Parts: sequence; structure tokens; C-alpha cells
Amino acid sequence: MASERERFFKEINLQGDGHVRSNISITYPVWKEYGEKLNWLEGFSPHVSVGISRSPNRKAYSEETDRWGCHWIYPLEALDGQCIGHPVASWSDLAKYQPPDPDNFTDWEQAKENVKKTRSRGGVAHGGTDHGFIYLRLTYLRGFNNFMLDVAEGRPELDELTGIVENYWFEVVKRWVDIGVDVIGFGDDLGLQNSLPISPNSWRRYIKPSYQRIFSYCRSNGVYISLHTDGYIVDIIPDLIECGVSILNPQDFVNGLENIRRLAKGKVSIRLDIDRQKITVFGRPEQIDAHILNCIRVLGSPKGGLSMVWGVYPATPLASIEAAARAMDKYATYWMSG
Repeated sequence: MASERERFFKEINLQGDGHVRSNISITYPVWKEYGEKLNWLEGFSPHVSVGISRSPNRKAYSEETDRWGCHWIYPLEALDGQCIGHPVASWSDLAKYQPPDPDNFTDWEQAKENVKKTRSRGGVAHGGTDHGFIYLRLTYLRGFNNFMLDVAEGRPELDELTGIVENYWFEVVKRWVDIGVDVIGFGDDLGLQNSLPISPNSWRRYIKPSYQRIFSYCRSNGVYISLHTDGYIVDIIPDLIECGVSILNPQDFVNGLENIRRLAKGKVSIRLDIDRQKITVFGRPEQIDAHILNCIRVLGSPKGGLSMVWGVYPATPLASIEAAARAMDKYATYWMSG
């Protein structure tokens, strides 16, 4: 039987075994509502891994300032928050702004030891960055409205600030590469509901060069790129692939399965983000089942290249959770039948 590591490299190079593997992440508020009714999910399928957050990592309306000096409020218990304090809200702040130290991103000695242990047991060694890589971090530092105006006006200071963010992440990535990881995960929600927040050409002008520099360094050193990005990204999927993305994590309905198929299938490993806004919240169980099957039909292949992830958030019915999990298990071997 192939090791986790061997299977990963085959899958990422589109030479997989045809199984569609899925991961379900259940947030704390959902566990708080349903409790032990969710326990059966853990270990019910060899094809579906399930993580359940059984304790809150922060209280509702808590606040904190991150390593970049951006201030956050978290209105909902254990869920993500909103950046409300921007350390470079005025360009007069730029001259005195100090970015974080890459040496303090994590305990690098411990990370090195973890990588060594993971690889020795045949596992895949992962490195990571913050959710808020280049584009999002710029909006946190400047504020969303300010950043939009910066792009519209072509402010030269934006290039300087982008360089600060890029250089920080380049140094973090270099450290991950140096300790021998196999793949590095990046998170940058590049899209809105129906479009990019800035034009594709502006994205190529202000954001793409940073992606190219960092991702090409990884790939030239044999490290794969996994990119999570919420929102509509149809216009720049070819750019992301060109930059070196190996595993692309796009949303299904926002981008459209046919668009993802046309632009990404057979070119990268697709880690499809299953809808959390429409069908899994408001649809009937049989509709959810049909959607999971359709995702596999459109984007899957006997050679692999498709996995699925689903985050379960408040207001998701218990019946929907079961329907999605059962469908992911039932159709995981779709390409193996017959």
C-alpha cells in the first residue's frame, strides 16, 4: 500500500488512484448546537476525514492586535473577525511602520524537528502562512476603502508597502524551504461574490508579481504550492497556475464548476471548496447528494486531481451535514467503479 507521502505526490501530479478524498471541518458553534449527534462522523469513512471543534478559541466580541499591528474584533464566538484598526491608514504612517520579524513567525527549531519526524514516517511535511497573504494583508494594513483608492489612483506608496509584505513572506517561505517541507499553504481571498475587487489588470499589476516571486522560489526548490482563495477568481485562474500553484482551493458555485473545469482541470490538483451559502444550508438532502456527485463528475478523473473540503458553519441543518458526509463517502470511489 502506498504511503501518505507517495500518494500525495502521485495525486498532486495528476497520477492518482481515482479516489476523491474529502475533509469536513465543523466549527464550534455547530458543535455547540448539535453536540454528540455529530460524533458518528469521526472515522465513519476511510475517504472522509472530519474535524470537530469542541471548544471555542475565543469569546464573542473579543479583540486583539496581530503581529502586523492590525486590530481585530471577533463578533461571533470562535469564528473569524473583522479588521478595524489599520496601522498604515495614512501614508504618513508608512515611514515609521515596522513589519514583523520572520524569525518570530513560528518556533523554527521545533518546526524543523516536526518536519523531520513527519518525513521519517512517510508523511507529507507542510509549511504555512497566515490567511491574509498579499492582497488581504494590504487591505488590513491600509483599510479596504483606502486600498481600493490606492489602486484606482496608482499611488506609488502602494508599491513600497507591497514590497514590505512580500519581503516578509519571502523570508518566511525561505525558512520553510530550508527545513525541508514538501508543500506550503497560502491563504488569500482574492474574490468577491461575483467579481474580483479590482480589475484583472490591476491584480496583475499590484499582486501577481509578489505571487510570482514567492511561488517560483518554492517551485525551483521542489516545494509545492497550495492556495486557498475564497470568492470569484475565474478571471485569474490561468495567472495563478502560471505563478506556480499546484493545489488550487476555489469555491464551487461562486466560480462555476464548468469554469473551473475549463481553466484548471488537468492543470492543477483541485481542492474544491463545497458551498456554504446555498445548497448545503437551504437545499434538501437529495439536492446536496446530487451536487456532490456532479462536482465529481465534472472535475474528477480516474487519474485523480480532485479532493473536496467543506466548512460547516451555523445555520447548517443536521440533515444537511449527514447528507453531504454520506455523499462524499458514497461517491469517493466513483472513478473506480465498473
